[in-house]
Amino acid sequence: MTRDQTDAAALERFLRGVERRALRHVELAGQSREDALDILQEAMLAFVRAYRHKPEEEWPLLFWKVLGSKLVDAQRRGKLWSRWFGWLGRNGAEDEDDPVARFPDRIEAGPEQRLGDQEAALALEAALRELPQRQRQAFLLRVWEGLDVTSTARAMGVSEGSVKTHLFRAMQQLRARLGEYL
Repeated sequence: MTRDQTDAAALERFLRGVERRALRHVELAGQSREDALDILQEAMLAFVRAYRHKPEEEWPLLFWKVLGSKLVDAQRRGKLWSRWFGWLGRNGAEDEDDPVARFPDRIEAGPEQRLGDQEAALALEAALRELPQRQRQAFLLRVWEGLDVTSTARAMGVSEGSVKTHLFRAMQQLRARLGEYL
């Protein structure tokens, strides 16, 4: 295998490994599944264009930074759209007969495995959606992605102290809302 083929294989493995978590990250920011998929695709393309030649150990931080930027861009576009064209209403009738949407995901756990934790997961998802954006972002990057404080600060574009503050506040709110599940 050539060096380019090896790099392409490593990049593909990385993107496959981060794809599902990144999609949840965007959905928890209040995006619909369809919009989240679009944002994720934009982020992956931008990441590949800009950073594919960077060292592999830098990819996670760079990817989360790109995804955060694309999410902010999408939220701004949504606010602008609703400000100027919201009076028109959304005419996008979603196609529920999409065969791709019905195709089973081979990676996803089966229904019997999901049933036990479904109520707690729904409560967590609702609580995460209610968090302010920076608190949610700090929580997802530090707790779910396991980034250290320095990497999280760089990905979010804030100071390390700000990351600690946002995470602390997020944890307080989540504990208060999810006390019965802890």
